This record gives sequence, structure tokens and C-alpha cells, in this order.
Amino acid sequence: MDVDVEDGNLGPYQDRPRTFPNMRGKSYNPLIFRILMRINVRVLFVILLLALGVVFYIGASTSPIIVFVFSICIISFLVSLYLARWVLAKDEGPPEMGQISDAIRDGAEGFFRTQYGTISKMAFLLAAVIFCIYLFRNTTPQQEASGIGRFTSAYITVAAFLLGALCSGAAGYVGMWVSVRANVRVSSAARRSAREALQIAVRAGGFSAMVVVGMAVIGIAILYATFYVWLEVDSPGSMKVTDLPLLLVGYGFGASFVALFAQLGGGIYTKAADVGADLVGKVEQGIPEDDPRNPAVIADLVGDNVGDCAARGADLFESIAAEIISAMILGGTMAQRCKIEDPSGFILFPLVVHSFDLVISSVGIFSIRGTRDSGGKASSEDPMAILQRGYSVTIVLAVLTFGASTRWLLYTEQAPSAWFNFALCGLVGIITAYIFVWITKYYTDYKHEPVRMLALSSSTGHGTNIIAGVSLGLESTALPVLVISVSIISAFWLGQTSGLMDENGIPTGGLFGTAVATMGMLSTAAYVLTMDMFGPIADNAGGIVEMSQQPESVREITDVLDAVGNTTKATTKGFAIGSAALASFLLFSAYMDEVATFAREPFKQVDIAIPEVFVGGLLGSMLIYLFSAWACSAVGRTAQEVVKEVRRQFIERPGIMDYKEKPDYSRCVAIVASASLKEMIKPGALAIVSPIAIGIAFRIFGYYTGQPLLGAKVVASMLMFATVSGILMALFLNTAGGAWDNAKKYIETGVLGGKGSDSHKAAITGDTVGDPFKDTAGPSLHVLIKMLATITLVMAPVFL
Repeated sequence: MDVDVEDGNLGPYQDRPRTFPNMRGKSYNPLIFRILMRINVRVLFVILLLALGVVFYIGASTSPIIVFVFSICIISFLVSLYLARWVLAKDEGPPEMGQISDAIRDGAEGFFRTQYGTISKMAFLLAAVIFCIYLFRNTTPQQEASGIGRFTSAYITVAAFLLGALCSGAAGYVGMWVSVRANVRVSSAARRSAREALQIAVRAGGFSAMVVVGMAVIGIAILYATFYVWLEVDSPGSMKVTDLPLLLVGYGFGASFVALFAQLGGGIYTKAADVGADLVGKVEQGIPEDDPRNPAVIADLVGDNVGDCAARGADLFESIAAEIISAMILGGTMAQRCKIEDPSGFILFPLVVHSFDLVISSVGIFSIRGTRDSGGKASSEDPMAILQRGYSVTIVLAVLTFGASTRWLLYTEQAPSAWFNFALCGLVGIITAYIFVWITKYYTDYKHEPVRMLALSSSTGHGTNIIAGVSLGLESTALPVLVISVSIISAFWLGQTSGLMDENGIPTGGLFGTAVATMGMLSTAAYVLTMDMFGPIADNAGGIVEMSQQPESVREITDVLDAVGNTTKATTKGFAIGSAALASFLLFSAYMDEVATFAREPFKQVDIAIPEVFVGGLLGSMLIYLFSAWACSAVGRTAQEVVKEVRRQFIERPGIMDYKEKPDYSRCVAIVASASLKEMIKPGALAIVSPIAIGIAFRIFGYYTGQPLLGAKVVASMLMFATVSGILMALFLNTAGGAWDNAKKYIETGVLGGKGSDSHKAAITGDTVGDPFKDTAGPSLHVLIKMLATITLVMAPVFL
């Protein structure tokens, strides 16, 4: 930023209360973008055509299904480019809006650059460790038969890990890139029409969602096709296609690794700034949210982008990648056991499902259209109803395309009706997703009783608000767990009765049925991510409107969109937890299969009556609670520094409250940026080191006590207990935090005394407590669950 911003000397505030100086620093573009921009357009076009030619050649050499996936992904990228151009063509409003947006953009891009620089260094270090481990690990009989040695296996795993990390980081950048450009355009549109502002926010989120899902699908497809051609899969003396998905595990681990640190760092940043801004600005000084007099307001708005947009993009990328890879592994394993003549349909089915996801979600996004509202007032139609209508369109199309995909790829002469059973498994997953969204909406939307009762508890003080919020969060875990339980059992039963049997006549479709249900749940992932990205964009737009001191009618529109955004963020987090539960179940099954392969003996059960195995479960549950504690305490420590800084500025610059002096925004930005990068290391390291340390320790113990598989069994127990505890904890944290936030929003509509009342102050306390719950610890937990599963899958041979 400029020197005058660094010093807080931004000119006579009282003279130009709605005019802001140029707060832009040097624009940042990633290195790859800077290189591409220096290349001649025609040369770049030729390079792009050659790259596409190579990709399609590799795809055609693999399977026509891969060519179909490539085609859909490229079309989706073109659609996302159209959405981006449409959003960027909108006006940025008056100069003061653009200048505030520029400051937010600079802060977000600066933090992203520093954060991902730190993450990339850790990723290369971990890649070196993985490479060394794989050089000394055992090989499977399949790898020995196909001639894949330890060095080749290590090279493939590390390359997949780094590619997954790179794509996950790119997904995060895309999420942030669009949000820091769309926020000001939504603010400007709110001056004219609530519906237009809604449409811009949705299409901006849609751009990010299409790119993130498309990258996840095409990245795995390219990796699969490249390995297929390079290793000459299915040729005499080479690897079988059913074993190929196991080589993709490193990709999922890389995506999980980046997503965890992105979620931790971004979550600490956004909530520390938010807590500091609220406690001093709203509670102590009594100024509105996002008031330009608050020194932490820019840091708060920057946090929305790095925490809710960049981190969520990497998060959903990782979710889709983990689900696709685990389903491909189980599909290949089942096809091998059932001796299916052409197993490619079962292996590539997840890629086709998510390709159709791109198509149907784009229809849902385009179904939301903008209309000019009279008088610039809030639209009479509830924005949540509009978004729900788009989601319903996407759900209906998902049912149709999922059924068509199962008939196309999962039909086999050995069991002619199996495809229909798997279509029903997909329907179970789709229904589960819809119910999850509804349950979370019920517990977090202030149109329903739970949040209204929470708001009412604020009228009797801060303590009763906290008690009511905690009890609401605990209660909200019941229905989702029941839904997950029913869906897992139903999908497993449908798969088990599909008619697919192994050579001994034993039904084998149960696990794959659960995998298909998981695919069904994520078959609308692009639209769900669109709704998720809508939230922080609307939040940022409201902040820009408040800081630029627009008329109250404009703020009313952005307040409505912000409240809806809080609900959509909470519902998509619930959706992510549900999908994480199913995906972790699949990855756990894949882990047990891999252990059996390396150990060359059956590994189908884990007996928790064995003391060491039970201890492993206790350690897994402890890991969840310790990780959550460290994540929340990191927010608390950083927020304390922000509170001290904001108080200092109000004391040393008394003219801030009278608009006579400018706050030093950059100081708060620097504090949260530095602290969040430092604080994310400890919980992240805990997540990576714990399963490896536990597995190796009990492997050594088992060696000396005559229990050869003890290390693998203890890790399996740790994974099971951590998954169960993590799901419940994440549900509690996300729902309680979202409910506290919307209880405050409900009071701000004018009930129970409205803004500035005692009830409002109590609700702010609850919201402050819930901030690290819903945006730091909660979202990080479901990433942690899947990362534990992928790291144990990658490191399985180390535990034997």
C-alpha cells in the first residue's frame, strides 16, 4: 500500500466523508499469468491448440469416456469465461466504492501470495519425505508383476501429490480472484436492484464453482490417461487397469494438504479480524458493522475473501478429488473381483458424474435472472427462495443425468439390473444432500424457530445467549447423523443386492453402492459451491456499501443478501460434512484393501477389544478435540492483538470517531496476516504427523510383541474414531456458529430492540464466540477427516 495508508494519514476526513484516497498497491498476478501475458497472442493460441491436441490424443488412446470428460470440462471452462466477462462488464459504481474494493483486493492478494508461498515450501518438503519413504517401502504383487519398481512408484506418487497440491492452490486462487472483483459490482448493482445484485453475486460464484469442479475432474482425468498411456496399461506383462486408480492417491493427498492449510490460515485471518472489529467497534464504541471508522474493517473484509472464498475453493476441490479417487479405487476392485470384461465404465463413472454436474449446475446458475426492481428497494421475493429454486432445478436434472450415466457405464451382462440398483444408490445420495441442506437451513435461518429462540435468549443477557447457542449446536447433530446412517446402510444394501458377485458367489457391490451414493450427494457440487461463494461476496458488498456511506435503502438490500449468504454458507458446510462422512468411509475401505494387498493376507476387520487398537481409537478422538482447541485458540490469540491495536488507535486518534482522522487500516491487516501464517503451522503439523507417528510407533511395538499388523490396525481404529468424532464436532461447530450469526442478524432487523440494544450486544457476544467455530475449526475439521484418510492410504506400507 502507499505510504500515506501505512501511516494512517489519509487526508481531511471531515472534508470528504465519502471520498477515499487511492489505497492500491502494486497489482499482483501469479508467475504463470505474468509469463503468459508476455507471450504473443497468436503464439499462445498455437500453444493452446497443441496442448489440447496432446490431451485429446492421450484421451483417445485411453478410452472414449475420457474424451467425453475432456470435452465437457473444456466447454465448462468456456462457460465460466463467459460468466467472468459478464460479471466484469458490470460497473464498479462511484469512485469511493472502487477505492475500497482496491484496498480489499490488495490485502487479499498479498496474503494469498505469502500464505501459498509458505504452503508450497511445506509441500515440497513433504514430497521429499514421501519420495524417500517410497524408495524403501514394499511393493505389491501387482506392481512386481507389471515391472513397476520402487523408484517409479515413488516418482508417480510424488508427481501426483505435487499436481494435486498445485491444482488445489489454483482452485483457491480462482475463488479469491473472482470474489475481490465481484464485490464492488454487487455493491453498485444494489443501488439499482436487489435482484440484479443477487444475479451478479450468483454468477460470480458460479464462475469460481465451474472452474474448481472442472479442474478437479480434468486434473484426475489427465493424470489417469497419462499413466494409462505411459505405463502401457492392460498390455501383456503390464499393470491392469483395475489397479491404476491406486496410483492417483497422491493427487488426493496433495489436494487435502493444501486445503487444510488454506482453511486454517484463511479461517484464522478472517475470524481474528472479525472478532477484533466487532468487540471494539460494535460493542465498545457502538458503531455499525463495517463502519469506515473501525481500523479493523479492511482486514475483516479481506478475511472474507481469503477465508471464505480462497479456502472454500481449495476445500471443495479436495472433497471432489478425494471422492472421485476413492470411488475409482472401489470400482476397479469390484470389477476385478467380479471378473467384469470391460471395467473402464466402473472406474471412470465418477468422472462422468461430475462432468454432468458441470452441465446441470450451469443450467441452475443461468436459471437465476435479474430484473429491475422499482425504487431501488429490496425485492419482494426472498433471495433464499430464488436460490432454492435454482437448486431444485439442478436436483431434478441431477436425477435424470445420474440415471442415464448408470445405464451407460454400469450395465453389465453379468447382472443386467445392477445399473438400476446403482441408480437408486445415486438417488439416495441426492436425497441425502437435499435433506442436509434443509436441516442446516432449519437450524441457521432466522425464519425458523431455533434461531428465533436463540435471539430471544439474548434478551436476558450474554450468558443465556451462549447457553442457548451451545445447546442448539449440540441438538443439531442428531438429524444429520440419522440421515447419514440411513443413507450408508441403504446404499450398501442396494449395492449388495445388485446381483454382482465374485468368483465364489459372494455379493460384492455393497461398498461400491456407498461410493455411488457419495457421487450422488456431490452430483450438484458446482451449484452448492456457487451458493457458498455467494455468501462472502454479498458480505463484502455490504461492507463496501457501509464504508462508502451509501443510502440506507442500499444497505438494506445488502443486509438481506448478507443474511441469506450466512445461511447458504452454513448449508454448504453441512453439505460438505455429509459428503466428508461418506467419502471418509470409502477411503477407509480403500485403506483396508491396500493393507491387505501389501500384507498379502486378508484385512477385513478391526477388533477394538484389543487394548492397543482401542488406544488408537482414543488417540483419534483426542486428535479431533486437540486440533479444534488449537484452531480456536489461534483465533483468540490473534484477535487479542487486533483488539489491542483497535483500542490503541481509538485512544491515540480521538478524531477517528468524529471523522476528523483516518484509521490506520494497514496495521490491522499486517497483524492478522503475520499471526495467521504463524498460527496455522501447529494444528496443521499435528494433523500430518499424528497418523504417521502413531502407525510407526505401534508397528515397532507389534514387531516386538509378535503382532505383525498391529500398526495398520491401530491406524485403522484411529481413523474410524477420528471420523466419527470429527463429523459430530464439525456439525456442532458449524451450526452453532451460523445460528449465533443469524440470531444477531435477526435482531438487527429491528426485533428485540434492534441495533444498539442490550439484546443486540448479547447477540454480538454469541456471534463472536461462534466466529472461530463456523469459519475456522468447523470447516478445517471436515478437511482434516479426509486428509487423515488420504495420508493413511498413501502411507499404508509404512505401518506394516
